[in-house]
Amino acid sequence: MTKQVVHPMVKLQRKVASLVESNVLKPKDSIWKIALLYGEQWAYWKQELSEFGFTMQDPVSELLAVEAWDEE
Repeated sequence: MTKQVVHPMVKLQRKVASLVESNVLKPKDSIWKIALLYGEQWAYWKQELSEFGFTMQDPVSELLAVEAWDEE
């Protein structure tokens, strides 16, 4: 049995989904609000999101809508 590695963006997406379900974030909130929760780690996540074509003004719902995080 082989172990599958979860893409880091899947982990972020799950965390953000949990925050939305807990009403900490709203689906219409801008992605930049995630920065308030990630502190020092935000620079890494901002870079990752930018590489996938997200802007900090995009709504959280767009991040949650991604079905696969394929890197080209």
